Amino acid sequence: MKRSPVLSFVAIAAVPFVMVLSNSMIIPVLPEMQRALHVSLFRAGLLITAFSIAAALVIPVGGYLSDRWGRKPIIVPALFLFGLGGAVGGLAPLLTDRPYSWILAGRVLQGVGGGGLYQVAMALVGDLVQGRRRTKALGLLEASNGLGKVLSPIIGAAAALIVWYAAFFVYPLLAWLAALAVWFWVKEPPRAQRARQPLPEYLGKLGEIWAEKGVSLTVAFFAGSLAIFFLFGVLSDYSDLLERPYGIFGFAKGLVIAVPVTVMAATSYVSGTVLQKHLARLAKAAVAVGLGLVAAAFVGMWAFFHNLYLLTAAISLMGLGNGLILPALNTMITSCTGSAQRGTVTSLYGTVRFVGAAAGPPVFSMVVDWGRTVTFLGAAALSALALVLSMAFIDQRKMLPPGMGDKDRRRPQRVRRAGFERAEAPGGRPFQRP
Repeated sequence: MKRSPVLSFVAIAAVPFVMVLSNSMIIPVLPEMQRALHVSLFRAGLLITAFSIAAALVIPVGGYLSDRWGRKPIIVPALFLFGLGGAVGGLAPLLTDRPYSWILAGRVLQGVGGGGLYQVAMALVGDLVQGRRRTKALGLLEASNGLGKVLSPIIGAAAALIVWYAAFFVYPLLAWLAALAVWFWVKEPPRAQRARQPLPEYLGKLGEIWAEKGVSLTVAFFAGSLAIFFLFGVLSDYSDLLERPYGIFGFAKGLVIAVPVTVMAATSYVSGTVLQKHLARLAKAAVAVGLGLVAAAFVGMWAFFHNLYLLTAAISLMGLGNGLILPALNTMITSCTGSAQRGTVTSLYGTVRFVGAAAGPPVFSMVVDWGRTVTFLGAAALSALALVLSMAFIDQRKMLPPGMGDKDRRRPQRVRRAGFERAEAPGGRPFQRP
């Protein structure tokens, strides 16, 4: 059966959409979970942290295995485990009087599955799409991730209208459907089914890449992790704030939380599609502008904390900044290496993103006790530091292959440089577009 490119991309885009539900869907339900489980808000926040830490630890393994065995053999079982962990969390309140530990275990299982998802999907897109089209494809992938962030608080709040643990049953429903779509609709290119390199040779290649581009990659990883850290930290605090003192609960709260993430998703879509001809050349500038907007957003949160409308506008400005930062970083990190090591490099990036997601809620819940000035102006200072480091140390010429984003439309398939190799057909011949 001939596979449609559109269906193939829809199946791949479903992966980040499903994965982002992991945390974003339960953020608006955390206060209700806290009351139902009779735990502190900190322990309720650990339901996010448990997933993120498990995913962060597993992601590099998933990336390495995807480089050896292919992307689909990792993504499909990972989606199954992800859904199974959700089922455990949903069944626990029905089968035991003390469900917290079981739900926590289910979240860990979801994290193990989540370690083979978004970043391996990014690597798969990098295998399938070449040149400037990769910028558009990765922007759409980040937009799908953003769409999941938009819909997930609404889905979570709507499910909680049935019962507080109903959201856990959404995970297996969507994850297992996505697994079937990837299995039947996506065909990996022959190069993705690569010969298995001996581990010392594989690590040696990674070492060469890191020797040439390690400083740029480290700063890019830091910027991406910080953006996710701020996003989940602010949204978890925002969820609690909407209930106290503003008195916004349930489905209405999910709609309000969706506003800033809608801005982020829309910006990711625009920066990955409308600007696809220029984003590759302006990727570093997009990161810098985005970090500047995030810093300004935190100053706005500090200044307008007691005005819900202006506070929401400031958080939305942070979403706008993230929408510029993440697609640009995705393009540079995914393009800085060839397909043989792409899975591992993107997965290392995924690890630091998940560390940011794991640390955000508990850190913000503790730091807000020190005062809003320390919280928001400190975050603004961190964003400004990341901006300075990005401008000083990200070398866009090393991160992107020659000609990517240039107007001369040179075929990037024919370009090789140290640490980078374009996709090839078996036997070392470059792929030729039909």
